[in-house]
Amino acid sequence: MPLPPDRSLAYFGTPAVARDTLALLLERGFTPKVVITSPDAPRGRGLALTPSPTKVFASSNGIPILTPDALDTDAIEQIKRYGCDYALCVAYGKIFPEELIRVFPLGVLNIHYSLLPKYRGATPLESALLAGESETGITIQKMAAALDAGDIIAQQTTPIAPFETARELRPRLVKLGAALLADTLPAYLSGEIVPTPQDESRASRTRKLKKEDGLLDLAAPARENWNTYRAFTDSIGTYVIENGKRMKITAASLRNGSFTIERVIPEGKKERAYTADKR
Repeated sequence: MPLPPDRSLAYFGTPAVARDTLALLLERGFTPKVVITSPDAPRGRGLALTPSPTKVFASSNGIPILTPDALDTDAIEQIKRYGCDYALCVAYGKIFPEELIRVFPLGVLNIHYSLLPKYRGATPLESALLAGESETGITIQKMAAALDAGDIIAQQTTPIAPFETARELRPRLVKLGAALLADTLPAYLSGEIVPTPQDESRASRTRKLKKEDGLLDLAAPARENWNTYRAFTDSIGTYVIENGKRMKITAASLRNGSFTIERVIPEGKKERAYTADKR
């Protein structure tokens, strides 16, 4: 489908997932007039100020960049000067005020990594794995004031393999989401898609993760521990406490109905095999 003419775009995003999505959009002919990303932040042992992956990519492609500390009145005025018709938001990291959403006549579209209205909030992928779901998906939604409650533009389902962890599932969902967004935009911008309101009666919420959520109780059911390991393997991680020391789990499996820890990093030591083989 040809791109609708005269539809200018603002892009909001910060981490690698936003960079990778922007890269596909550029390949498909969607070039933002401006990219809005988080300010440079201290990273690494030296805490040197480092630009976000999205900022680096936008700069290398000659796209104007804004890095507001907050989406306040001043930032909104700067964004308005670009006169964009619509915006895309991928893992930007800040909540949009209604005043900003109203800046864009065609709205703000957002990729959410679940089948909304299920698993609204910050941790949809982790929540699906924790629950042992066999299926998840991608939703392109039109942003509203309430968190992840906007009308649905498009959805795509995908199975979750029984032994798939977040480390494999996350990049797969990122690719699916970027492709679905790029495939959907021409029809949306041409007015061929009628957004569908979410069914509030089916809505569920996720929560932000804390480091303590990764503590495993080896007396718990094997599948419960396996699902927790799967969910947190590429974020907060999982661990056990032995002799008062934390042991980070770096490899584990579910075999013959038993949860088996294979490799750990004991507190203050190097990675090694987990000889205790607790079940």
